[in-house]
Order: sequence, then structure tokens, then C-alpha cells
Amino acid sequence: MAKILRGEIRWANLDPTMGQEQAGERPVVILSQNIFNERSGTVIAMALTSQPPRAGFPLTHELVKPQLPKRSWVKISQIRTLSTNRIGKKLAVIDAQDLTQLLAGLNAIIGD
Repeated sequence: MAKILRGEIRWANLDPTMGQEQAGERPVVILSQNIFNERSGTVIAMALTSQPPRAGFPLTHELVKPQLPKRSWVKISQIRTLSTNRIGKKLAVIDAQDLTQLLAGLNAIIGD
């Protein structure tokens, strides 16, 4: 498999899930550093959804990328560690500003 890089949006198989977790085959944005992705066999990612959010930032962040199949929002609260075996084809790459927003949203949720 090609290297999985921070900031990429890739297809991922999130099943099996429980409760309110995002399920199925869906895009995720990779948050973890490249060296972690390469050496650990896992990645840390946030799920995307095409459902308009009921809550805004810091729980969601809209991504405007023409490569995405639908209008999409990152569900910042839906962060998961995934085996690289669950990760598939690359769809797009987010820019530094979007990555900063995602990390700021996560920090707002978990605090410092």
C-alpha cells in the first residue's frame, strides 16, 4: 500500500461499530503524523459525513474539496485509531488551514 500521509482524505472501513459511532465505508481525514502511520500499523483519523450538521464548530468542520463525492463535514468528535488495513484509496488532501481547524476543534472538545 502507498504511504498514508497526514492530511489525506481516504476511504476507510469503519465496521464493526457500536452505538453512535460512524459506520460503514466512508471517507476519513488522517490526523496522525507520517512516521506514526508508517511504523505503528495504525492511523488516527476523523470520520466525514455528508449529513448537514446539527452542531457547528467545534463538533464539525465543513471541507470544500471538489474531489469529494458529496458536500462533506468532518465529525471532529468521531476520532478513531484504525488499522492501516482498514484504509483505502486517497480522495483528496486538506490544506494546512483545515488541519489547524480540526486540531483546534479537537482541543476545544478535550481541553488542555
